[in-house]
Amino acid sequence: IQLRAIPLKPKGTRVGSLVLLRDVTELRRRERELITKDATIREIHHRVKNNLQTVAALLRLQARRIESERGREALEEAVRRVGSIAIVHETLSQNLDERVEFDEIADRVLAMVAEISPGKVTGRRTGRFGILDAEVATPLSMVLTEILQNALEHGFREGDRGTVEVSAVRGGTSKQARLLVTVQDDGVGLPEGFDPHRSGNLGLQIVRTLVEGELGGSFDMVAAPERGTQVILDIPVRAHK
Repeated sequence: IQLRAIPLKPKGTRVGSLVLLRDVTELRRRERELITKDATIREIHHRVKNNLQTVAALLRLQARRIESERGREALEEAVRRVGSIAIVHETLSQNLDERVEFDEIADRVLAMVAEISPGKVTGRRTGRFGILDAEVATPLSMVLTEILQNALEHGFREGDRGTVEVSAVRGGTSKQARLLVTVQDDGVGLPEGFDPHRSGNLGLQIVRTLVEGELGGSFDMVAAPERGTQVILDIPVRAHK
């Protein structure tokens, strides 16, 4: 029962009180259900993250046992793909809703992929991704991983130094909000006549599938204005206050 007392002072002198009683049993029951639901969702994300990390660890162990360099590289790429999804679920396990601050995720993905070329190619982020729904954050983290991985593996020769920059800009209206993401490197650039939409590269196929199929956006890869390669993503997002 919720009780509220309102003093009655018609001429400045208290003559009594108006007592309001409200049965809040149903309200409290719903609050408890929401708390339980939130805790369950966070626990699910936590367990998914742990399971993904276990899968990544097993793949990493298998990669160390493979003598074929191509096989080892393929497994290491798979480890990073699984790791990018685990990062999103770890962030979701700490939130009360199905939304995440994606800037932190982008920075962690940058750091994870930079391990491919430690100390030689540096990565940085400009702009803000802001808050994204989980249904956008998960595929976007994988897309970002693939693009960065591709830039570090194919954009620079062995021993080269350089920079990969991820920039994010949100625009549009509240009903038609957009997220424009640009990943630019200062590496060797694209081969003559290269068409990213016809490429057989697995990473680019994953990017196309996720951006166009899952996110409903567009993807392009062009020569950077001065040097290197520029990847441009245009994705519809939901505006959050």
